[in-house]
Amino acid sequence: MESTTNQSWHEEVDSDDRIFDELEKTSVLRELDAILNSPVFHLSKRCQQFLSYVVHHRLERNRERLKERTIGVDLFQRHAGYATGDDPVVRVQAGEVRRRLDQYYQTTPNNSPVRIELHVGTYTPEFKWAHSAPLSEQSPPPEPVPELQETPHRMEHGQESTEVASPPLAETKRAFGKYKPLLWALSAVGLAMLAGLALIGATMYRARAHQSVFQKFWSPALSSTEPVLICLAKPSVYRPSVKLYQRHSKTPEKFVGQFERLSQSPDLQPDDKLTWSDMVEYPDYGLAGGDVNAAIRLSVLLSQIGKKSQVRMGGNYSFEDLRSSPAIIIGAFNNRWTMQMTSNLHFAFVDEGDQSLIREQGPSGRRWYSKTDSNEKVGEDYALVTRLLNSRTGQFVLIVAGIKSYGTQTAAEFLSSPEYLQSALQKAPPDWERKNMQILLETPVTDGLPGSPQVVATYVW
Repeated sequence: MESTTNQSWHEEVDSDDRIFDELEKTSVLRELDAILNSPVFHLSKRCQQFLSYVVHHRLERNRERLKERTIGVDLFQRHAGYATGDDPVVRVQAGEVRRRLDQYYQTTPNNSPVRIELHVGTYTPEFKWAHSAPLSEQSPPPEPVPELQETPHRMEHGQESTEVASPPLAETKRAFGKYKPLLWALSAVGLAMLAGLALIGATMYRARAHQSVFQKFWSPALSSTEPVLICLAKPSVYRPSVKLYQRHSKTPEKFVGQFERLSQSPDLQPDDKLTWSDMVEYPDYGLAGGDVNAAIRLSVLLSQIGKKSQVRMGGNYSFEDLRSSPAIIIGAFNNRWTMQMTSNLHFAFVDEGDQSLIREQGPSGRRWYSKTDSNEKVGEDYALVTRLLNSRTGQFVLIVAGIKSYGTQTAAEFLSSPEYLQSALQKAPPDWERKNMQILLETPVTDGLPGSPQVVATYVW
């Protein structure tokens, strides 16, 4: 088959009971491998795992494994009796896979003889097969096998004899030699198939291992029927009053508009004196950039895994709210709930003099300080991920906080990556998922942006 322009696709739907031969299975698995390694699917481990799961069970005719509840148990570690109506994780993921499949076939040149589709309302994929181009456009057919000459060969048994037709040895060798390249080619295809299946198996195993740790970590939040509260702090912010801007303006027209006052500094000198009335509180201001980045990242993550979330800011959530829903608390020194809930833990955020840091409890406890240059552009920051199964609120609480906002942003990146979690928890106790945990992270800061998280210490209790 030379190009997709020579292909048309069967519109009939394969029966669920259809038995696929080895060539058909090989074609489907090759197409699956191309899809999973495409840019459309490469960055979504969950979509890769979902599509691989349903395709393999479809090929093996495992219809019982293609039901919503079974997929939820196998892929998303839900308990066997979970309510699919309240927990749409499978439906949400199937929708994302459908969207990515459509995008793949719209943007990727494809000469495959098979197309994989997943229609709405089913978790059983369909395989549509391409019609080949007309014979006149294809390579010439192979020459017919020449008939072998038969010569009588006498076999005697007692007084009886029979004649058996057998081909001459030279003719047999010529016939075998003619098809020897084809036999070698088939052998090579077989080896390639085995290698491809082994690669797919290894990829699925790694994805399943990562996904297992990822699901274990997040399972307390996912098991609740309530949405996860994503709680950001909004500290008090004061800015110069309009009168101060105008009083110290060098020209009358300067600082007349709100935009000028927000984007420029007042013309003040180091010795100019101010009174408290010169400062005005701005209730709408105060969110840290790293905190907002973390909230968006974690909200998107929860949506991808089928969990609802609600973002709360400043005074828009109370202790009573935290008692009724699982929560992700973002930020450290700007969030009173973080400071209260971590004050007596193994790692805690503390102030020592004019320094804000993370301190390890105990007489010989270690200390970690955020270090950045005067322009806050280069240096390093530290963060804590604190996972409390049964906090003071009686609910699951996840605290995502850095000494500065760089660390908070990096901690959210760490939590949304199955690879990071897998690496961090590979040496954790076997039953870590049923315990509380703190993970201390370090991140470099370059040009005002945090880098990749590095695990410094882990404490499980």
